[in-house]
Amino acid sequence: MKKGGETLNRPDNTAFTQQRLPAWQPMLSAGIVIPGFVVIGLAFIGVGVALFVTSQNIQTLERDYTGVDQSSEHNCFQCLDVKNCICALNFTLSKQFEGPVFFYYGLSNFFQNHRKYGVSRDDHQLFGDTFYFTSPDDTCSPYKYDSRNRPIVPCGSVANSMFNDTFSLYQLVGGQKKQVPFDGKGIAWWTDYNLKYKNPSKVNGSLANAFIGTVQPLNWPRPVYELDTSDPSNNGFLNQDFLVWMRRAALPDFRKLYRRITEGDYADGLPSGNYSLEINYNYPVRDFGGRKKVFFSNVSWMGGKNQFLGIAYLVIGSLCIIMSLVMLIAYAKYRFDDEDS
Repeated sequence: MKKGGETLNRPDNTAFTQQRLPAWQPMLSAGIVIPGFVVIGLAFIGVGVALFVTSQNIQTLERDYTGVDQSSEHNCFQCLDVKNCICALNFTLSKQFEGPVFFYYGLSNFFQNHRKYGVSRDDHQLFGDTFYFTSPDDTCSPYKYDSRNRPIVPCGSVANSMFNDTFSLYQLVGGQKKQVPFDGKGIAWWTDYNLKYKNPSKVNGSLANAFIGTVQPLNWPRPVYELDTSDPSNNGFLNQDFLVWMRRAALPDFRKLYRRITEGDYADGLPSGNYSLEINYNYPVRDFGGRKKVFFSNVSWMGGKNQFLGIAYLVIGSLCIIMSLVMLIAYAKYRFDDEDS
């Protein structure tokens, strides 16, 4: 019986199950390995040079507007202890900033990757399940109910801390301000907009009615169904700025896409000249020692400015060349020693 059981459990006597398939085992010799390292090194160096040069040609403009340090470029220091304050950041472009131009806001010392912060959300709410509007998930604590025990939608720390500074860009022409149009459509990930998040069904044709009995997060000036007063379709959990914020950053210093500049007279970029960025200064960062920045950047075939990638390829390629030289010297030395003996 035991032998029969062993026979039943034995794999079939085939080349695949018995591991008898034909295989090729390379014979690595100095004549193969050394040229191989040289070819790989030269390829990596070539790619690294292309990436580094391309990254160097990408234009960027970075400005800090936290306001803790007084600057001649902005007057945001006056907004540190004032609510609903507007300040202006002025800058000058000495040459054309090639388009399309991407405009980002940045935060430093903000740990969106903290575990407790990251789980403080209700994915059922964010997918439009109205049952969880009145019964938020416990992971949202302490931003689950307000002081009057009314459910918060969307609940949790991530939504409650949403960035709420807003920006308007103007070009100064002949003493007059000419507004630069911002394009905020499609700035969020496609998967977030189409798969991960969903608005609840409208009640009597109104999205606001679906949120009756709930309140907005404590730090929000308006409810989620009124995030965009100019475009009714850009509201609720599908608001582009909300989606961008809810995709958490991996590092404490990060930047997120705010708008693109792709329309009108600025479709080809920002012409040289003087500009003023008006900022509705709302988001507090002093409590956690953070900084606020804005970035202007264009892109290339490799994406945004990233010198690290090119440098990494150059370093690896150079190491491959060095290793090939070391192996060549060692091979020559021991080969001649063997011949002499």
